[in-house]
Amino acid sequence: MKLLYLGGLIFALDMWELILVSEGASGLLNFGNCKNIVNDLFSGQGLRGLLKLPWTVNISEAQEPGSVIHVFSFNCSCPPTVELDSVKPPSSFFNQPSLSGYYVQYLAKVTLSSTARLDARQVNHYQLNMKLTCLEKTWNLPLSVEVFKAHGHPICLGRFASTVGDKVQILETVEPQSLIYVVLLRRGLTGVKMEITGPQDARHFSVNELGHVLTPRQGLVGSAGKHFQLKILVTGEQGKSCRGTLTVEILPNPSNKVSFGIQFQTFNISEDLEAGGVVGQVRGNGSRVRYEITEPVPCPLYSIHSVDGLIRTTAPLDLRRNPGAAVTKLQVKAYDSFQPSISAQLSVTINVQPTNTWAPYCTPASLVMQVSETIPMGSILMTLDCSDPDSSSSTFHYQLQHHNETKSKHSFHLQGPVLQVNSTLDYDSSAPNVQYRATILVTDSGQPPQTSKVPVLVTVTPVNEYSPICPAHTFFVREDASRGTLIGTVLGSDRDHPPNSIEYHISDSSASFYIDPHSGKLYLRASLDYEKQKTYMLVIFLTDRDQDQDSTHRRSGSCTITIEVQNVNDHVPECEPPFQELTISSAPSINTEVTRLMCSDSDVPEQAPGAFSFTIVGGNSNGRFYMRNNILFHNIFSFKPDGLLDPHTYELLVRVTDKGPTLPLFSTTAIIIVHVVPWMTTVPTTSTKPLMISSPTPLLVTRIEDYWAPEAWFVVVLTVTGVLLFAMLVWLLCRWPGRMALSQQTHGQSSQTLLLDSTRRNENSVGELRIKDDEASSILSLQQFDGRAQDPVTGRDYLFSSSTGARRWL
Repeated sequence: MKLLYLGGLIFALDMWELILVSEGASGLLNFGNCKNIVNDLFSGQGLRGLLKLPWTVNISEAQEPGSVIHVFSFNCSCPPTVELDSVKPPSSFFNQPSLSGYYVQYLAKVTLSSTARLDARQVNHYQLNMKLTCLEKTWNLPLSVEVFKAHGHPICLGRFASTVGDKVQILETVEPQSLIYVVLLRRGLTGVKMEITGPQDARHFSVNELGHVLTPRQGLVGSAGKHFQLKILVTGEQGKSCRGTLTVEILPNPSNKVSFGIQFQTFNISEDLEAGGVVGQVRGNGSRVRYEITEPVPCPLYSIHSVDGLIRTTAPLDLRRNPGAAVTKLQVKAYDSFQPSISAQLSVTINVQPTNTWAPYCTPASLVMQVSETIPMGSILMTLDCSDPDSSSSTFHYQLQHHNETKSKHSFHLQGPVLQVNSTLDYDSSAPNVQYRATILVTDSGQPPQTSKVPVLVTVTPVNEYSPICPAHTFFVREDASRGTLIGTVLGSDRDHPPNSIEYHISDSSASFYIDPHSGKLYLRASLDYEKQKTYMLVIFLTDRDQDQDSTHRRSGSCTITIEVQNVNDHVPECEPPFQELTISSAPSINTEVTRLMCSDSDVPEQAPGAFSFTIVGGNSNGRFYMRNNILFHNIFSFKPDGLLDPHTYELLVRVTDKGPTLPLFSTTAIIIVHVVPWMTTVPTTSTKPLMISSPTPLLVTRIEDYWAPEAWFVVVLTVTGVLLFAMLVWLLCRWPGRMALSQQTHGQSSQTLLLDSTRRNENSVGELRIKDDEASSILSLQQFDGRAQDPVTGRDYLFSSSTGARRWL
C-alpha cells in the first residue's frame, strides 16, 4: 500500500509503500507488512487511552468559534480516519475532528464550527459520537459536552474581538454600500448598537445594527493600496460593550493602466544646487505608481524617489570639472507596484546653468530701533544702500518678509529701498505687539539671482493715551449689614495697556465706606441706619499706572456711585399712650367703639392702613371686646345675678405686630383697663346656656434685654461698700431708737386721720355717684323701651325695645 502525504493529508496509494511529499522533496518509505504492525499496536498499548470512554467535557457558552473543546491521541501504524458520526440534539456547532501526526502516533482535535453560538439557557448538553477507523477496525467514541452559563463574557466573538483584529481584502472597484464583513456576536443579544469610532479616514465606511460593514457611499476608486483600520464599538444590553478592529485592504483594479500625459519633460537648474537638491518632479497617471530611472544605469548625478517622482541631485554640479553635466538626458519609467509589467516611459532633459556667485551688499546690514506707538503713518524708518560685487550694472528687487503675519503684515511698507510705517503701531490691543520682526530680501538681477537678508527689529514703546473710566452704578446694601461687608465692585476700564491697571480712591474720604485701591471692591466701614439716611452718593476717582514709557505720565477719571440703603425691620412698634384706663357704661348696644390705639413704627415712616395687626391676647373675659384694625369695640354686657355675670373691670392686653419690610416681625403689648359701669336695667338672661368662651391660647413672647456684666473687682468693691453702708445704718438705728419710735407714732396718727377723712369722702362721693347713676339709668332704661306686653307663661308684664329686643320686667 502507498500513502501520499500532502500538507498533513495522507492518501492511500498502495498496501506496502508510503510516499512523503514536503516542499518539493519526495521520498518513498517502505514499512513492511502494515497489518502486522497494526496488530502489534492494538494488542499492546496502541489504543489503551481509548478504553477510558466515555469522555465528558465542560465548556462555557462564551467559547468562540474555532475553539478546541477536546483533544485525544492514539497509535495506528496505518493512516486512520476519525469522523463525527452524530450530534444530539442535532447541531452544526461542531466541526469534523482534525488529525495531526504521521505513521504511528496521531492527535485528534474536536473544535467548534464558525457558526457556533452556544447558549446554556437553550441547550446545556450535547452528546457527540465519533467513529475511529484504523484499517478494518472501527471504534465508537462517545463525547458528552456540558455547556455552562458564562457570567460577564464578551459579546464580541471571533478574530474581530482579538487584539490584532480581523482583515478583509476588497477591490477598489467594489460598488458603494456593498457588504464586505459581518461582525460576529454572541447569540441572544438584543438592542445591539454598533458604530465606527475611528480613525477619521475610516468613518466613510458604515455599520448597521446587524453588524454588516458597508463600503463608503462615494466608493473606493483611487484608494488602491490603502489600508483602513476600522475601530468598531459594539454596545449591547445592560450597558455591556466590546471593541474590535477590522482592517480593510483595498486591492487595485486588475485592468489598471499607467501612463504619462507627455513624452518629454525639461528641467533647468543652477550650477550651485547642492547635493540632494530638488531638480523637479514627474507625475504618472494611474494607481500605485512607482518610478525608476532606466537610462543611464547607473546614473551618477541624479536619483528619483520611487513614490513621489521627485528628481534630486546626488553630487555637486561643477561645470568646470565636468562640462558634460551641462545637459543630461534621462529615461524615467513609471509602473504599477502590484503589476510591474504595466508601465510607461518618459524622456527627461536636465539643463545646468552657470551661477551668480556673490549676493548684494547693503548698508545698514540690520535695523534695530525703538519707536513710540503714536508715530505717524508714513514715517521713514530706514533707507537701504545696496551694491553687487559681481556687476556694477545689476538692479535690485526689494521684498519685505514678515516673521509673524498676524503682527507685522500691515505694520510696515517697503517702497523700493525705503522702509516706512504703514499702519498704526498699536500697543493697547489685547495681545500688544511689543516687537515687530521682519526681514528685507534684496535680490540682484544675475543668473542665478543672489539674495541678501537685512533683519529688522522694531520695538514699540507705550504711550498713555486714554483716561480711565467707570460707569455710574447703583449698589444696594441692607441697613443691618455688618462692618466689612462687600457692597460691590467698581468696574473701571482703560484702553491703554496693560488693561485695567487702575487705582481707586473715594473723593471725600467717606467714614462709612472704603474702597480697595487695587481691586475696586467697595466695603462697609460703619453701621447704616435707613431711618437716618437712605442714599449715599460717592465720587470715585480712578488713576491709571504703568501705561507709559514715562512713569510720571498718568491720567485720571471719575464716576459717581450710588448706594441705596435697604430698609430692615429692626424697630418695635410704639403706641401712644402705651397704657390707657377708661370707664364705659354697659349700654345694651353692640359694635360700640371703646377707644383707638395710635401706634407708630420708625421702620415705616408713613403709616399706611394695615401697617399693624391688633390682637387681644389677654383679659378679655367672656369675649366682650374685639379689635377692628386699631379700634376697640365691645359687645353687650350681662350683670344679671342669675345669668352670665361679667366683671366690672377688664385689663385688656393688646398685642400690636408690625408688618415691616423684612423678617423678623416685631410686636409690643398695649394695656387698656376698662371699667364697666352697669346699667340698672340690663338685658335679662334667658334659659339658654351661656356661651362658653374658650380662653385664648397663651402666647409665648421672647424679649431680649441688654444687661450689664461688671468685672469681678467691681463686684467686690460694691459688696464691701454695701456692707459698710448697712453697718452704718444699723448703728444709726440703734443710737436713736426713741426718736424713731416717737416719729412713727406721730406719723401713724396723722396717717390714720388722713385715711379716715379720705374714706368718708370716698363713701360720700360713691353714694352720690350711685344715686346719680340710678337716676340716669332709670331715665335711660325707660327711654330705650317703646312697647309693653304680658308674658303668656308667668302672666307678668314687661317693657320691651323693638330695636334691640331688650326687656324689663314690671
